[in-house]
Amino acid sequence: MKTRALAALAVTALIALTAGCSAGQAAAADSKVIKVAATVTPMTDAVEAAADVIGDGYKIELVPVSDYVQPNILLQHGEIDANLVQFPGFMEDFNKKNGATLVAVQPVYSTVVAFYSKTLKSLADLPDNGSVVIPNDKSNAARALQMLADAHIITIAPAVARFAATVDDITGNPRHLKITQVDLMQLNTAYDEADAVFNLPSFARQLHLTPDKDGLAIEKDPRFAVTLVTRADNEKSAKIAALVKALTSDHVRKTLEDLGVPPAF
Repeated sequence: MKTRALAALAVTALIALTAGCSAGQAAAADSKVIKVAATVTPMTDAVEAAADVIGDGYKIELVPVSDYVQPNILLQHGEIDANLVQFPGFMEDFNKKNGATLVAVQPVYSTVVAFYSKTLKSLADLPDNGSVVIPNDKSNAARALQMLADAHIITIAPAVARFAATVDDITGNPRHLKITQVDLMQLNTAYDEADAVFNLPSFARQLHLTPDKDGLAIEKDPRFAVTLVTRADNEKSAKIAALVKALTSDHVRKTLEDLGVPPAF
């Protein structure tokens, strides 16, 4: 009886030890996976290229997302490790609205935004009572309004800092333009309907439009570089250090350049 009891105890201990080892191995493997959210090209291309060269035993898992708010929510809740979807101003606006603690870590590529039109050759050709569509998020809207002001289409209150204006800061609109704000994901649809539409390069590319060739006016301020973002409590981690190293590699640089996208590192 004692022999059987001891044997049973030994088997139980072995099962527990094996289960413990398996759980530990799974946890160790998971700790080496870096989950990074991205939406469209070239964001996804940069993440996938980084996955090709990530070192120190890490593996990058691309987490596809369909908008620009979800990746920040996922990140703030700890469901992913980082995202590559935005420039710092967009992130800061999200932080303020949601009490979040996201931080910008590393600029990855520059964005060249533009106004596009199916009918016009220049912003100067905008007709009286014409329609202009810009994004509804604070940072991109301010960027679009500044472009209109720089082209002398509208006037912005002089006390407003550059790239900080809202539609309420417009003090002059001599052409009586109707300026409509829409979600980023609706900009391509608006291209078919408005006289001029502000658009980001990743979306414009889907319409086979490029800033240099098709833009009525372009802007490429370096403060709007698409940047790797993580949480404040994760910023100094080994995972993020390895991810930054991979995203600033020669392989990622060449991937971006082959897509016609200027690296920001």
